[in-house]
Amino acid sequence: MSSGASIRGGGRARRAARRLLLVAAALAGCGGRPWNDPYPAADAGANIVYSSFEERPKHLDPARSYSSNEVIFTGQIYEPPLQYHYLERPYTLIPLTAEEVPAPRYLDRDGRPLPADAPDDEVAFSVYEIRIRPGIHYQPHPAFARDADGNPVYRELSLQDLADIHAIADFAHTGTRELVAADYVYQIKRLAHPRVHSPILGLMGEYIVGLRDYAAELGRAYKELSAAAGGGPVYLDLERYPLAGAEVVDRYTYRIRVNGKYPQLLYWLAMPFFAPVPPEVDRFHSAPGMEEKNLTLDWYPVGTGPYMLTVNNPNRQMVLERNPNFHEEFYPDEGDPGDREAGLLADAGRRLPFIDKVVFSLEKETIPYWNKFLQGYYDTSGISSDSFDQAVRMGPGGEATLTERMKEKGIRLSTAVGTSIFYTGFNMLDPVIGGYGERQRLLRRAISIALDYEEFISIFTNGRGIAAQGPIPPGISGYVGDEAGVNPYVYDWAGGAPRRKPLDEARRLLGEAGYANGVDAATGKPLVLNLDITAGGPEDKARLEWFRKQFEKLSIQLVIRNTDYNRFQDKMRNGNAQIFMWGWNADYPDPENFLFLLYGPNGKVEHNGENAANYANPEFDRLFERMKTMADGPRRQELIDRMVDIARRDAPWIWGFHPRSFALYQAWSSPTKPNLMANNLLKYRRIDPAQRERLRAEWNRPVLWPLLLAFGLLFAAAVPAAIGLIRRQYRAPAAGGGTRTP
Repeated sequence: MSSGASIRGGGRARRAARRLLLVAAALAGCGGRPWNDPYPAADAGANIVYSSFEERPKHLDPARSYSSNEVIFTGQIYEPPLQYHYLERPYTLIPLTAEEVPAPRYLDRDGRPLPADAPDDEVAFSVYEIRIRPGIHYQPHPAFARDADGNPVYRELSLQDLADIHAIADFAHTGTRELVAADYVYQIKRLAHPRVHSPILGLMGEYIVGLRDYAAELGRAYKELSAAAGGGPVYLDLERYPLAGAEVVDRYTYRIRVNGKYPQLLYWLAMPFFAPVPPEVDRFHSAPGMEEKNLTLDWYPVGTGPYMLTVNNPNRQMVLERNPNFHEEFYPDEGDPGDREAGLLADAGRRLPFIDKVVFSLEKETIPYWNKFLQGYYDTSGISSDSFDQAVRMGPGGEATLTERMKEKGIRLSTAVGTSIFYTGFNMLDPVIGGYGERQRLLRRAISIALDYEEFISIFTNGRGIAAQGPIPPGISGYVGDEAGVNPYVYDWAGGAPRRKPLDEARRLLGEAGYANGVDAATGKPLVLNLDITAGGPEDKARLEWFRKQFEKLSIQLVIRNTDYNRFQDKMRNGNAQIFMWGWNADYPDPENFLFLLYGPNGKVEHNGENAANYANPEFDRLFERMKTMADGPRRQELIDRMVDIARRDAPWIWGFHPRSFALYQAWSSPTKPNLMANNLLKYRRIDPAQRERLRAEWNRPVLWPLLLAFGLLFAAAVPAAIGLIRRQYRAPAAGGGTRTP
């Protein structure tokens, strides 16, 4: 019995060795698709872009969405009337669905026309008339489905009708219709809907005529309807409630009326907030039971853009697919000098979009994402601090070049200074660090010199940023570079570049402020300041220790007051923070969008505005009110320069830095040009799927030697053992006269 079992064990070893050999041969023979490819085999060679997301977008409703991780989707689906030219710089507005960029007509208080150069104080209203192009159609959607008699198929849905419906794709019928001007007016009304809670209602309520009162009217109407229905959610038909500031002129024309002059409205007309929403889509998604199943505009956007959202699985994947009803649009045939040489006009005149599908996979960790990018399974990548040295080398002058490994793969690097600012702010209401006396100004200037943001950029952002000289970033009109744009209170101009003033100058200013060696001359006590922040991870700990050391240069004790975000928000609203860190990303490329962060009536404590420092300088405010409605030109630039100089002198911020974005593109991606204002960039992307398949196969060849080594070891161990067993069986005498086991 035992002998037979041993021989069977040797047979198993031989069979395992044979199987291992077959697996090795199979792997060695597979030459096409890499065995570690994470995508379905059916998608091999398809015209698909692969990207990722870290957290699910909270809002996809264009009246609510106001986050950078949301506009990645909404910008490709919705079409406001205007857009930014893909290639031209400075950023230039051009028509999208509109026939032209509208020019405002000015009216006085009696409605009489005024000339285009009328003084601001004479202009009571600005009227923008927008005419959209005929022939634009929406993506397929069940809200547009019609029966043989032309009636909506899904007009009155009940809970029973939705019993087997779990996604928009579960509806059997879809349809489309033409985009009309009334859809744009309907969306403007939705900004005031009491259940939408649009984040721009407060701002637009100041400008769009009647919008603030309209919101109150809708609030009352909704309460009445809800009460009549027993208190639950109800559909509020906005077509029954006219809005003075937004009206339909004809099928393809609508009119927006704003109070006074507000030239920045044109920039808002390039944002999803002002994209069209058809009334029947709003009604469709307001049916009972829809919200409970996530069948809402926040989950399933509906637009006329080049792509539509076909998969919304925030725990795994989101997918955009080409809108089969997308209208004609073509790649630009002109750009800036050098664009043609950079290959950016190779697609001039070709119809958009180029990509059939975009797959976004959930990636919460940077390292797995980075490894998949290097394997060719993502088409683009940012660069985290962990992988920076693998990808980029920084030269002595701050120039960035790719490492040899990246160059060998054909990867391209694209960089751009962001239209944003990260800064350290002083609460101007604080009795020690705030105020407008010379003592307080000198204290803030001394700290501004000591806080070495060049060092911060080098240590914490891998050199990806430039130290700010004021509130306006490069790329925004009003920004002044080179020597003329240097902050003279913190920097000197030396060797063709700004150079931070020496620490001795900061100590001198501190002494003049009455805090020599960090001691208050009036009280004899050490100067103790507080930095209010929200922080958590190890990198935050290193950053905060760096801040503490910067203040130690001046013998100032810095106390870090770390709280959760809600508590921090309360401190900022109540004016209890002393020093804080903040940032701002441009909504549109106008200096007003940054200078308003220092405008007194926008103070956070008194007005709940975005002026987090609560800075209020009457001269600055007076100049801001003149500047904000002016067209770009020498007169406006003169006012901006004066405002920036006032803010530099008062130093309500340590100006911080403008981040520099780094993006990597695989060899099979077409040349791209960073555009920090446009939201609808996917339609300009092009890839070469065949080249991608070839390089993926080359970069992901299976490494077989460990498998072959294992096979060899197993074979070397199994064969002698099996031979030994067989020999012993045939040499041993048969016990009890029995027969040998063959």
